[in-house]
Amino acid sequence: MKTTRLTLAALIGSTMLTTAVFAADVPEGTTLADDQTYTYRVLDEYDSLDPQLLEGVDSSTVARDLFEGLYNLDAKGDIVPGVALSHEVSDDNLTYTFTLRDDAKWSDGKPVTAGDFVYAWKRAVAPETASPYAWYMELMSIDGAADIIAGEADPDTLAVKALDDTTLEVTLSKPLPYFADMVAHTTVFPAPKWAIEEHGQNWTRPGNMVSNGAYVLTEHVQKERLVRERSDTYWDNDNTVIEKVVALVIGDENQALTRYKAGELDKTDIPAGQYPNLKEELPDEAYAVPRLCNYYFSFNLSDQGPEAFKDERVRKALALAIDRDVIVDAVLKGGQFPAYNFTPAATNGFEMPDIDYADMTQAERDQMAMDLMNEAGYGKGGEPLEFSYLYNTSESHKQIAIVATQMWKQKLGAQVTLDNQEWKVFLENRGNQNYDMARGAWCGDYNEASTFLDLLASSSGYNDAKYSNDRVDELLTEAKSSHDTTPLYTEIEQILAEDMPVIPVYHYSVNMLLKDDLKGWPMENVMQKMYSKDFYKVAE
Repeated sequence: MKTTRLTLAALIGSTMLTTAVFAADVPEGTTLADDQTYTYRVLDEYDSLDPQLLEGVDSSTVARDLFEGLYNLDAKGDIVPGVALSHEVSDDNLTYTFTLRDDAKWSDGKPVTAGDFVYAWKRAVAPETASPYAWYMELMSIDGAADIIAGEADPDTLAVKALDDTTLEVTLSKPLPYFADMVAHTTVFPAPKWAIEEHGQNWTRPGNMVSNGAYVLTEHVQKERLVRERSDTYWDNDNTVIEKVVALVIGDENQALTRYKAGELDKTDIPAGQYPNLKEELPDEAYAVPRLCNYYFSFNLSDQGPEAFKDERVRKALALAIDRDVIVDAVLKGGQFPAYNFTPAATNGFEMPDIDYADMTQAERDQMAMDLMNEAGYGKGGEPLEFSYLYNTSESHKQIAIVATQMWKQKLGAQVTLDNQEWKVFLENRGNQNYDMARGAWCGDYNEASTFLDLLASSSGYNDAKYSNDRVDELLTEAKSSHDTTPLYTEIEQILAEDMPVIPVYHYSVNMLLKDDLKGWPMENVMQKMYSKDFYKVAE
């Protein structure tokens, strides 16, 4: 067996890390504020707080406070010990054996065991759970996952075993170089079987929830606020500084900005287009940093989708007519990057591919778009193209939708109806293909290009376009075990640029206001996966 220690490169040769490494890194001589409450704004109500059922970015942020998986991420996005201290990998790279710490506890005082991970992982793949991230378990190449998800095998056949309370063994169906990075994801967090069996779907309510993270859930008022407070059973509680975390649901970005300036919030998103002015007004509080996320428009290519979208000329025309520079520079104004391919350039090890239309002028793109639309019979002189665009409630999403639809109308004569829905309803309708075109966005679950490109595999649970291309599927499978993925990912991106099942619009930057007394934010982590236990507030 070969041994892997954490963090991978930095910690090779170290058998254990002192606990102080993992909590808030407070410099010597720092005077902490008396009130260690961190309050921030979220856009909408959470889709779920159950690790095996949640799917949104905001829900995942809460879950990382309430629960802890095998590994966490540090301020640079590298994996560090969570419940697991280290792991060993077999010579054939198929068997991972994780050694768990013996001082990890649930909030009710019970020890966190390898069996709690076995239960959670089998729960995630079981069809009756209907986990929106079941496909992620298959993506991890855990042996047996694919057959279980397809309903062809029992969940107990999943190749994950508790050798004893502190030893977890996982067998893969094929080697996966970044498997260890994937276990930091919320779907593979442990789950308390006894609490779930006692309370059923109500187990995530305050008073019912049993969790193993640095915080416990103490209050949850739907569409209003969610509060978590320090857990005295967390193994590293002595090194946690933030006492209470309060998330306030504020649907209007400008209202949130007003409340931030009034001192009610420590962190909020910057409204679209306001970063330059706010950076000048609040230079020490306004931030724009790259984030491992993409923003795109998804076509409904299923049988129930519009007939016009089955013609790739129409899809390409709509993609070409989008002036991404206008959206990035005139609407958003926050350091976002125009996107002509799906995978962000900030992705670790990814080389940006050559995409033909990326090198054109916008005038050339517009002319090509009009030509393609005319060829398809939907140009200004032909049958008018009519469809609806679905997006979730947000002022910035609305602004982007308005600008895009104006471009399509002016250049291509397309008539587009805007359909705005709240987050949960939006997710359900998009996931069930109850749309023509829909807003899409994805933030990397781990830092490798497959976290984006696998979304467009035929089997992906998040392939909302219902796109299917045998060559793309073949290349994605080959990439899982390839030592040189660049030519494979390049070919995939070029196929996507031809088929255009989705329209890449931009790659994210984080545009946020952060009070200057709140320290510990992981600015260098392009995945922007943060843990409140790493924060602290200093005295003014």
